[in-house]
Amino acid sequence: MTETKQHGETVQTESRSAIEIRNLSTYYGDFRALDDINLTVDPMTVTALIGPSGCGKSTLIRVLNRMNDYIDGFRVEGQVLVDGQDIYDKKVNVEQLRKRVGMVFQKPNPFPKSIFENVAYGLKIQGIKEKSFIEERVVKSLQQVVLWDEVKDNLKKNAFGLSGGQQQRLCIARTLAVEPSIVLMDEPTSALDPISTAKIEELVFELKSQYTFVIVTHNMQQAARISDKTAFFYMGNLIEVGDTQQIFTNPGVKRTEYYIRGQFG
Repeated sequence: MTETKQHGETVQTESRSAIEIRNLSTYYGDFRALDDINLTVDPMTVTALIGPSGCGKSTLIRVLNRMNDYIDGFRVEGQVLVDGQDIYDKKVNVEQLRKRVGMVFQKPNPFPKSIFENVAYGLKIQGIKEKSFIEERVVKSLQQVVLWDEVKDNLKKNAFGLSGGQQQRLCIARTLAVEPSIVLMDEPTSALDPISTAKIEELVFELKSQYTFVIVTHNMQQAARISDKTAFFYMGNLIEVGDTQQIFTNPGVKRTEYYIRGQFG
């Protein structure tokens, strides 16, 4: 059991579960983007999805919180289980799913609001009105992403005034404020400088004791540094998945080895 605070009250909840993908195939019209994928994401770990452009990584990560639902002609076969529940079941509340499965995008996307209002946004759209609770959650989230000391005296200033790296950490704080169990990241550092990239990587490494992370990255060094498990995709197929150290030092499939060595991609 874990303890969380909801509307100021401490409640006990079941331990957070992993993701289980069973025989997943996805289609954009007649085009099959993913072909019979089976993958388990362990709780409180970082799983990196690697592979060349167009191999299905971003499609998969968007399947996990149903972001692809907005695309005409998109359909899914198979099962995607989060907390043991098939998220494509017709009974699933997609808004509640996205509270449990947060998303951080490739480029920082703060809202044209104050720093405080950016982090508080998700709480307010859930109907939470208790000012002290919102303030507490905003402070906690900014502290989690190691941004509090940098912005605590400027919470009313527009978020667009922050640097790119600060904006991305703010977006992560906004995601964490609603207390998801899973955080998805689609190339979260590709638009950032090396120093900001290092801060985001350190942040993910520290937070994996509290959250399950799934990260799409083209950066092999990044995957090797921060992930526990790595899954290699090629042309819509999951070629190989395993412990990151094993995948990078002794892959079981030649195509994986060629990609990691930079022989194609």
